Amino acid sequence: MVELGPLLFILAFFLGASFGSFACAAASRTEAGVKWWGRERSRCDGCGAVLAPRDLVPVLSFLALRGRCRFCGARIPLRCPASELACGLLCALFLWRFGASYSFIFSSASLPFLAFHTITDTETGYIYDSWAFATAGAGLLLRLAGGFSAVLDGAAGAAAGFAFIYAIIFLSRGRMGTGDAVLMIGIGAFMGLKLTAAALYTGFMAGGVTALVLLAAKKVTRKSAVPLGPFLCAGCAAAMLFGGKFTEYLGLTVPWPWTV
Repeated sequence: MVELGPLLFILAFFLGASFGSFACAAASRTEAGVKWWGRERSRCDGCGAVLAPRDLVPVLSFLALRGRCRFCGARIPLRCPASELACGLLCALFLWRFGASYSFIFSSASLPFLAFHTITDTETGYIYDSWAFATAGAGLLLRLAGGFSAVLDGAAGAAAGFAFIYAIIFLSRGRMGTGDAVLMIGIGAFMGLKLTAAALYTGFMAGGVTALVLLAAKKVTRKSAVPLGPFLCAGCAAAMLFGGKFTEYLGLTVPWPWTV
């Protein structure tokens, strides 16, 4: 008899990995200015061959093909399996944290957006406003299940996240791009006011530590631009997993949907 628990975690992993696969394809095509929706088929970036379903199984296809296109032998970009693996593990962790609940659905729905922003900002240093607003729209739409107060909390988180980053942009006199501020509109809509603060704190701490390590390793200089978006997205994921517990530890009320 198959144990239901492990099976659910496996299904959650492949659900998240599928989100990561989609985000990678959408990011690559968006960067190239190519349509990714509708009847567009997945193709090899090297030879343009249409990929079959067996070429598109998250993580497993990459391993089976040994990281190369079945048709031309070109290397599959590592961002694809990395995105699939990261989103798969996060989705499984969300299931561990929230169980089979609406909180799990809510947090998992953020994954394709977080992965997309992480990929584009890492590769091009650019945050796409349309995707940031789509992130906010998805977050607020999902919050409808929690009623008006939940939607209001998401709007407050979006406003606070944007205002915090924009204040830094203003004080830095434009040395920091506005993309991160727009990104926080989307993250804030998902997180709500209290956990937006947790996401910002975690993201900035992770970014600062990483920058120090890169400086010590002489991989970057003090004048090098290190993209902040991936760290804000990582802070968002970390806040989803642990922000509720931290908020409770401080004696504060944990807002919906993080009350599980």
